[in-house]
Amino acid sequence: MEPANPWDPASAPNAAGLVLGHLVASGFVTQEMLSISKKSASCFVNFFKLQQITNIQAEINQKNLEIELLRLEKDAADVVHPSFLDEKCHTLQNMNNHLEAVLKEKRSLRQRLLKPMCQENLPIEFVYHRYMVHLLELAVTFIERLETHLETIRNIPHLDANLKKMSKALAKMNILVTETEELVENILKWREQQKEISSCIPKILAEENYLHKYGFTDPCVHHTP
Repeated sequence: MEPANPWDPASAPNAAGLVLGHLVASGFVTQEMLSISKKSASCFVNFFKLQQITNIQAEINQKNLEIELLRLEKDAADVVHPSFLDEKCHTLQNMNNHLEAVLKEKRSLRQRLLKPMCQENLPIEFVYHRYMVHLLELAVTFIERLETHLETIRNIPHLDANLKKMSKALAKMNILVTETEELVENILKWREQQKEISSCIPKILAEENYLHKYGFTDPCVHHTP
C-alpha cells in the first residue's frame, strides 16, 4: 500500500496535512507550489547524465588524438612513406651517378674550363630553340641600344647642370615667343595701315587730276621760272 504523502492535504489527515491545508486556505501557499514540490528528481538521474557527459568527453578526446596522429602522419609522409622514400632514393642515386661522372672527367673538364669558349657551338635541346630565338632578339635590341644607355649613364653626374641649362634655355625661349608675338601683332597693325593708305591713294590721285584739269593749283606749291 502506497504511504500517504504528508505534503498532500487531500491524503489522510495528519498534523502536516492540516497545516498545509490551512496555508492553502489562507493563500500563503498555492496548490501549484505544492505540486512542484512533489516532483522530486532522483540523484541517480543526474549521476547518469554526468556519466554520459564524461563518456562523450572521453570520446571527443580520443577523436582529437586520432586526428592529431593523422595530421602528423600526413606531415611526415615525405619522410616515412615508402613511395616518397623510393623517389628520394632514386633522386639521390641520379645525383650520385652524375657526381661520379664529373669526378671521372675531372681532368678534361678542368682543361676545358681553362680554354676560352669562343667560336664553339654549344648544343641546345630542341625544346629550348624557340626561347633562344627570343633571347637573341633581346640581345640584338640590347646591343643596338647599348651606346644610348651608356651615354645616359655617363650623363647622370652632369644631370643637375643640364637641368639648369634647360631651364635657362626654356626661359629664353619664352622671351623669344613673347617678342615674336609682339612682332606679329605689329606686323598685322602695319598691314592694316598699309591697306588703309592703299585705299586712300586712288582718291588723292583722282582729286589731283581733277584740280589739274580745271587749272586749280595748290597755293603752297611754288614753281621756279
